[in-house]
Amino acid sequence: MAGAVPPEAAKAAATEKAAPEKVDYLNLPCPIPYEEIHREAMMSLKPDLFEGFRFDFTKGLNPQFALSHSVSMGAAEIPSQSSETIKIPTAQYEFGVNFMDPKLMLFGRLLTDGRLNARVKWDLTDNFSFKANGLLTGEPHMSHGMFNFDYKGSDYRAQFQAGSGALFGANYIQSVTPHLSLGGEVFWAGQHRKSGIGYAARFNTDKMVATGQVASTGMVALSYVQKVSEKVSLATDFMYNYMSRDVTASVGYDYLLRQSRLRGKIDSNGCVAAFLEERLNMGLNFILSAELDHKKKDYKFGFGLTVGQ
Repeated sequence: MAGAVPPEAAKAAATEKAAPEKVDYLNLPCPIPYEEIHREAMMSLKPDLFEGFRFDFTKGLNPQFALSHSVSMGAAEIPSQSSETIKIPTAQYEFGVNFMDPKLMLFGRLLTDGRLNARVKWDLTDNFSFKANGLLTGEPHMSHGMFNFDYKGSDYRAQFQAGSGALFGANYIQSVTPHLSLGGEVFWAGQHRKSGIGYAARFNTDKMVATGQVASTGMVALSYVQKVSEKVSLATDFMYNYMSRDVTASVGYDYLLRQSRLRGKIDSNGCVAAFLEERLNMGLNFILSAELDHKKKDYKFGFGLTVGQ
């Protein structure tokens, strides 16, 4: 028969399909930055929860320059000897200035309590960048600054940090396979005369991300994110400090709808949280935030609007 396939040819084709894909170790992908290895889990399990009312307005003056205004009204927690949480009403206004260029980004925030926040990101070359952030406040010993120097290679990243309080650190992360990257960090806090070392691993595919991190400070952090579909992700993390014996585990979800995004979690301390972002119109978003801490008997509810880019 003209359409028949010889047995030898069929066997050769099956063997070719079954052969594993050869890995080119000289052309591995560049990993994500060391400090962002838990990025997917953090986005699902650590939304920007708040209490009370929040209104954010951003106005672009030109493609690079924008002004922002933020008003928040809620409650501030006061430290207490008892197990109950003490709150006092508070309100705050924040004025911001943003400058965004393909190679330079500047962000500034001035609050009514006198605090000034500033951040800079400058791409000096395609591979080398400089980042800085600082906080100025009238409270004694509360102002601080941090400088980061990042280098991005073809299959690795390196970073050096220097900050106030004689804080120095460095980290490095390397892709060892197309899906696995390994890294490590060292730091020295001169003001407190403390040093530390840490290690991290990250394994990711199109459907999942698993990370692990351990440090000599006693911290052990594990996280796992499973992408169920294009719109649904499930996440879990485990935090353990083998010096203080504190343990926390949490599970959460991230659900993308046509015009909204819903995130929620529950942890081993009895804290349940949910965060909803609803797009009402172009440049107009409605936000709902809720957090129930059954152990501390603390309940936080918030709603807000975001206007602008």
